[in-house]
Amino acid sequence: MHKSLTFLGIESSCDDTAAAVVRSGTGAEILSSVVEGQVNLHAAFGGVVPEIAARAHVERLDFCVERAMAEAGVTFADLDGIAVTAGPGLIGGVLSGVMLAKGLSAGTGLPLVGVNHLAGHALTPRLTDGLGFPYLMLLVSGGHCQFLIVDGPEEFRRIGGTIDDAPGEAFDKIAKLLGLPQPGGPAVEAEAARGNTARFVMPRPLLDRPGCDMSFSGLKTAVLRARDGVIAQRGGLTVADRQDLCAGFQTAMAAVLQEKTRRALDVYLESDPPVPAFAIAGGVAANQPIRAALETLCHARAVRFLAPPLRLCTDNAAMIAFAGIERFRLGHHDDFTLSARPRWPLDQTAPAMIGSGKKGAKA
Repeated sequence: MHKSLTFLGIESSCDDTAAAVVRSGTGAEILSSVVEGQVNLHAAFGGVVPEIAARAHVERLDFCVERAMAEAGVTFADLDGIAVTAGPGLIGGVLSGVMLAKGLSAGTGLPLVGVNHLAGHALTPRLTDGLGFPYLMLLVSGGHCQFLIVDGPEEFRRIGGTIDDAPGEAFDKIAKLLGLPQPGGPAVEAEAARGNTARFVMPRPLLDRPGCDMSFSGLKTAVLRARDGVIAQRGGLTVADRQDLCAGFQTAMAAVLQEKTRRALDVYLESDPPVPAFAIAGGVAANQPIRAALETLCHARAVRFLAPPLRLCTDNAAMIAFAGIERFRLGHHDDFTLSARPRWPLDQTAPAMIGSGKKGAKA
C-alpha cells in the first residue's frame, strides 16, 4: 500500500498551457485539471507557431497553477512535490514550464520532478484505471507515434514507430490542404463522418513490409494528388469532394494503425503477460473510428482495451502530475540543474527514428 502523495503538475510542451493537482495512494484522483488552449492564437497560421506558443505559456502558466490549486482546495503546504514536463516539445514552451516549476520549488522547498511528456501519456492508463504492468501502449499524437511495451514507470520498450509524419500531424496537414480549421483532427473526423469511404482509396503505407514501423507522409501526398485531380477536372472542390477525401484518408489511417497494432500485439503477447492489455493515448486517441478499429481488434484477440477519457487524450497536466508521483515513488527527483529538452526518447536503447515532426525527431 502506497503512502498518499499529492502533486502539482505543469505542462507546456506545445500549444496547451496546463496545471493540475493529483493525489495518489491506493488509487489515483484528479483533484483539478486546468487546460488553456491556444487555437485562436495560431488559427491564422495553419499550425502552431513556436514563438507565439512560448509567449502565451509565459503569460498563462501562473494563472493556470493558481486556478488548479484553488479548484483542488489545496495550498503549497498540502503538496508533496511539483512535477513538470521537461521535454520533449517546443523548447520555448518547455523552458517556460521548467523555470516556473524551479521557482515554485525554490520558494516552497517542495521536491522537483522532471517528467518526460511521452511518459505522461504512456502512464495515463494507470492514472485512470490502475492498469498493471506490463501493457502495450500505442502513443499516437500530433508529434509522436510509437508502440511501447510498458514494463514499469520508467521502463519502456519501443517496438515500432513512425519514420516521418505522426498521425496527428498528418491530420493537421490534410485539414490545411482542404481548407479546414485547426486543429485538424476533429475537423477531418467530422467531415469524414459524412463522406463516402469507397470513392478515394488511399494507399496503406508500409503494410507490404514486416514490422511495426509506420509512415504517413505518402498518405498525405496521395490526398494532395487526389485533391488536385478533382480540382483539375472540375475546377474546384465541392463539399462532398472534401468529405469523401477526408473519409478516404481516415479509413486508410485506421487500416494502417489496426494492422500495425495487430503486429505489435503479436510481439507483446510472445512474453505471455499475465493480464494482456492494450492502451491508446495521445490526441489521435480521441478519434472514434480509429478507437473502434483498435477495440475490435483487441476484442478478437482477448486483450483488454483501454482508452482514456477524451479530456485526457490531449495534452494535460494531470498525466504529468501522476507520472511525477510514479517517478518520485522510485526515489527519483531533480535539482535546479534540470534542463528543458526538445528531444527525449523514452526507450534510450532503441535507435532514433528517421524523420521529424512538430516536436522534432521522433522520440
